[in-house]
Amino acid sequence: MPDNKKLAIGDKAPLFSLPDQDGKVFNLADHIGKSNIVLFFYPKDESYGCTKEACSFRDSYEVFTEMGAEVIGISSDDVKSHKSFASNHKLQFTLLSDTKRVVAKLYDVGRTFGVVGGRVTYIIDRNGVVRGIYNSQLNYLDHIEESLEVLKKL
Repeated sequence: MPDNKKLAIGDKAPLFSLPDQDGKVFNLADHIGKSNIVLFFYPKDESYGCTKEACSFRDSYEVFTEMGAEVIGISSDDVKSHKSFASNHKLQFTLLSDTKRVVAKLYDVGRTFGVVGGRVTYIIDRNGVVRGIYNSQLNYLDHIEESLEVLKKL
């Protein structure tokens, strides 16, 4: 994808590999074809908005799985931080560590005020195509509803 082109609905989702909260390597390519993917980028483990967002995904997790979707969170926090965050809030989905923000850049997830990591959710269908993008730093609970609306159409 050229540097000047933003990732858009209808584009193939960029493939990547990152460590999860258990230190195991997660390859997006291994999940394409098996389920829809709800990939949510969030700024920081244990921060107020991110905790609310992650717990809302947790509370709706069964709905997502019934709709054939896998929920995956990504932030620039390290594996140890993710492990603690998942444990503290009983998060049953995968958290990926993007400490160098390589995947965030692939997915055009910028920073707010140049400091705080972005909050963007991508809905990727079984064919690896982006079917929905929701970008809102402050409306963290809307990411769940927006994702479910897109999934209903798939």
